[in-house]
Amino acid sequence: MNDENRFAAELEKLGAKSFSTRTERFGRVTRVVGLTVEATGITAEIGAQCVIETSRDEPPIEAEVVGFDGKHLYLMPIHYLEGIKAGSLVRFKQAQSLVGVGESMLGRVINGLGEPIDGKGSISFDAQVALDARAVNPMQRGAVKDTLDTGIKAINGCLTFGKGQRMGVIAGSGVGKSVLMGMLTRNTAADVVVIGLIGERGREVQEFVQRTLGEAGLARAIVVAAPVDVSPVMRIKAAKLTHSIAEYFASKGNDVLLLFDSLTRVAHAQREIGLAVGEPPTTKGYTPSVFSLLPKLIERVGVGPGPQGSISAFYTVLAEGDDRSDPIVDVARATLDGQIMLSRELADAAHYPAIDLEGSISRVATNLLTKDQILIAQRLRRYWTLYAQKQDLIQVGAYTEKTDPELDEAIRLKGMINAFLTQDSDEVFDLAQTFSQLKQTMS
Repeated sequence: MNDENRFAAELEKLGAKSFSTRTERFGRVTRVVGLTVEATGITAEIGAQCVIETSRDEPPIEAEVVGFDGKHLYLMPIHYLEGIKAGSLVRFKQAQSLVGVGESMLGRVINGLGEPIDGKGSISFDAQVALDARAVNPMQRGAVKDTLDTGIKAINGCLTFGKGQRMGVIAGSGVGKSVLMGMLTRNTAADVVVIGLIGERGREVQEFVQRTLGEAGLARAIVVAAPVDVSPVMRIKAAKLTHSIAEYFASKGNDVLLLFDSLTRVAHAQREIGLAVGEPPTTKGYTPSVFSLLPKLIERVGVGPGPQGSISAFYTVLAEGDDRSDPIVDVARATLDGQIMLSRELADAAHYPAIDLEGSISRVATNLLTKDQILIAQRLRRYWTLYAQKQDLIQVGAYTEKTDPELDEAIRLKGMINAFLTQDSDEVFDLAQTFSQLKQTMS
């Protein structure tokens, strides 16, 4: 059996949908630079899937087309580079990434290719979906008009969240993002929860699934995990797959909650790919394709047209060095429908969830609440911010009582406001309970 026939047999084992024996669908590796494989004699679309031959006793390596330059095609392996040499055969597999989806994915942990990694056996699929979805006509989108109960007082009362909303959770490392994500998974009134863990440490993936999420949280969830040690292509695929799964379940009429951790790690993965194919670095080394990819992902979330369900999302954003002017933080704030700022100072003071109302906002809250609810929530936010602005004067005793009646009231209510905004991770407060407590707090 010659090289091409043997290689075709290997492709069938990989499940290649179709391929051509024309010369433009077959080429050879000319060189490897960093994470990028260059090949000639083959043409393929950006995003197309190819496979690269290795030694005779190893299966071909799957790779994705990430760029081209004249007759040179740039590919980035999905898993690893080992085994590739000059002259290795390269074969076109399919024009786009297709992944199986179905109801049996609930309660499972999968990778960016839709393969189970939880040791619970194979998954049966009901359909195949593309990882890249076409943009929805904005005039066909439904409006965010129904409140989504998150079970968390601080969000329900002060940052009220709606079905189809996209909210950012912005924080530095180690201030409780994962715990907040676990609470949202267990408490939010959604039919299906899809969780994307992109670029996390492997230990944190296991810890989140087993401890933070738990059996009850995992039962109605699908976890897509692509740890930091996998290739940047796999991390991008996992990010897209998370959204594709959410879109599939929403198309069935479900209200889907999408929890995505984190947008920053996706930006890092896309930066690696962009730099590898020669994109010029811009702010903080991020390439232009980063600022194109993130809005495309975010805009896949919302209320579907017609009888379709909704996708509501929380995206975590890592403020590196607690820098709230980081370029990815800026992109998130400009694209999302609001943001929740987590504070290291609050976390250090054991105030959980460590939500800082200063800088936090829900841009659709006024469309979801009654006038009385809006006024009482605004009053709490004002007292919180007023106290924070004068905190140094108050603590050193430089403020004289009755100088500012509004500040006097903020000082009087400070303890009660703190009590309202804190919540144990195993507690749940629905919307009615939240606003009842909020009214008592501010009375």
